[in-house]
Parts: sequence; C-alpha cells; structure tokens
Amino acid sequence: MALVELELKDQVGILTINRPEALNALNDQVISELDKVLDSIDVNTVRCLIVTGAGQKAFVAGADIAQMSGLTKAEGEAFGKLGNDVFRKLETLPIPTIAAVNGFALGGGCELSMSCDIRLASETAVFGQPEVGLGITPGFGGTQRLARLVGMGKAKEMIYTARNIKAPEALACGLVQAVYPAEELMAEAEKMAARIAGNAPIAVRACKKAINDGTQVDMDKAIVVEEKLFGSCFETKDQRSAMAAFVEKRKHDPFENC
Repeated sequence: MALVELELKDQVGILTINRPEALNALNDQVISELDKVLDSIDVNTVRCLIVTGAGQKAFVAGADIAQMSGLTKAEGEAFGKLGNDVFRKLETLPIPTIAAVNGFALGGGCELSMSCDIRLASETAVFGQPEVGLGITPGFGGTQRLARLVGMGKAKEMIYTARNIKAPEALACGLVQAVYPAEELMAEAEKMAARIAGNAPIAVRACKKAINDGTQVDMDKAIVVEEKLFGSCFETKDQRSAMAAFVEKRKHDPFENC
C-alpha cells in the first residue's frame, strides 16, 4: 500500500500520509513518496491541496525514532536535509495548501503542517516540538517556521520545554487558523479549498508568491515584488473576463488558468 496517497476531487487534491499503524510517522520511504507525489501534481489542474493523515489518532506523530536512533552525525544531517528539501518543496508549491490536522502533529508532523499555507485543526489535535527530550533539535524546519508563525518567545518556550499544546492554545497563539469537531474537519477543509479553487488561479498563485517572497525582504523590496506580480495578472483572460463582468454587473465565467 502506498504510504502517501493523492486523491483528486474536482480542482482540489487531498494528500494523505497513510501509515496509521505507526501514527503516520515519517521515515525515508514516506518522505521519498511525499517528494514524488508533490512532483506529480499538475498545478494547472489542481488549484488547492489539502494535506492530512490517515486514521483517527494522528496527522503525523513525528519522524520515525527507531530509524533515527542509530544515525551518525553525517547521517543525521543528511536526514534533516532530506526532510527540509521535501518540506520546502511543499512550502513553495505554487498552489495554496491546507493542513487538516486530525490528531497528533509532533516534531516532523508539526513541521509538515507549518510547511502548508493554512492550518485547520480538529478539537483533538495536539502540536509540539518534543525533540530536546530526545537529545536532538527540531530538524525539518521547526526552529525556523515556528518562530515565524507564533513569535520568537512562544516558539522558544515550546521548543525548549518540549511541551505539547492542544488545539485551543494553538488557535490562540496563531499556529492554526480554525478548530473544528473531528468529524467536521475534512468537510471544512474541503469547503475552504473549494472556495480558494473558485477564485482566479493565476491571481491566487501570484498572491502566494507575493506573500512568501515579500516577507523575506525589507518593505521597499517587498513592494516591488508585489508590483510585479500585480502587473503579471493583467492581460490574462481571467482578469479581462472578471473585470468586464464586474463593470457590466453580471456573473463572471468560471476561471480558466489563463
């Protein structure tokens, strides 16, 4: 059975880490399959991607400790690079991504969720970076993305103490954008994804790039990033037809990636 599955529903992709017997823990095979699945996504067809975990207990409970326990320094660094490269590929995927966190999201699981644009959680979700309790640092971007999302103080507190937080606290500190009953999580994620998919895809992708690229530079440079991406939307069929419909006070045609 594939450890990473991709299901397509109209213009929405649902990517599932499918290793429930190990709480969807990340090993070399899972990360390698995730890499291949991400490469297979046609961003001209799929307009939004949902990432979730199989089963009722875990999104991804972390990296596979049994695999990591005997690594040398060089092997540990290589494993970190493997995860970082794939998670960065997810983070920079041109289309929007939503993590539907349906249970434990610890270590590599928390880091996987943070590589997505938006995080929605079930009421049973638990987040954390427990690595210092195992004698290591977060290795798949946890020390970098967590601080950017929740602030340096909160990130240091979570990482230094290895304390897990439940969904309400994750919502309060900005790690997730919404919390739902477990049985409603995927329906809500699909509803959001469908709404995103219904908007002009070229414009949505440009917005993602503007936000991601602009937040890495100072404001003067960031404004230039926005200007160029703003300009790139003009003369597209979607821009022309949507603005014409607005001016003419009629409903616009479905957007077509052009």
